[in-house]
Amino acid sequence: MLVFIAAAGSAALLIGALGFQYIGGMPPCHLCYLQRYPHMVAVVIGVVALFLSSRLLPIFGALAALTSANIGVYHTGVERGWWEGPTTCTSGAIDGLSADALLQQIMAAPMVRCDDVAWQMLGLSMASWNAIASLVLALIWITAARRKA
Repeated sequence: MLVFIAAAGSAALLIGALGFQYIGGMPPCHLCYLQRYPHMVAVVIGVVALFLSSRLLPIFGALAALTSANIGVYHTGVERGWWEGPTTCTSGAIDGLSADALLQQIMAAPMVRCDDVAWQMLGLSMASWNAIASLVLALIWITAARRKA
């Protein structure tokens, strides 16, 4: 039952992200996409766990959730300016660039930057909420693994 709850939690986070993207008109940045992939893996693990009983599957589910949480924490740090994000989706200095080089950089830049907060609730961005939810899901996965032991 815990495996189902954890997998359903990841599915709910994915549905929420897609809702923000397609209904709310908030396209994801590169780091937002990266946070989704581990949840997809967790959902698949949950489906497989319906047919196979293994202690390893919840452990892999926990690792998937922890991976998304780590990316969420990293993304939060990028949004808050604690550290630089990937050059593919953050703004950077333009010192020393010619007008042509700057124009090329602007034209090649993605539309959605990772260091912009598109939405927040209670002072936390979607990346922060994903990190928190993913940690809770990881605890559920770990509890499921311990019960199988």
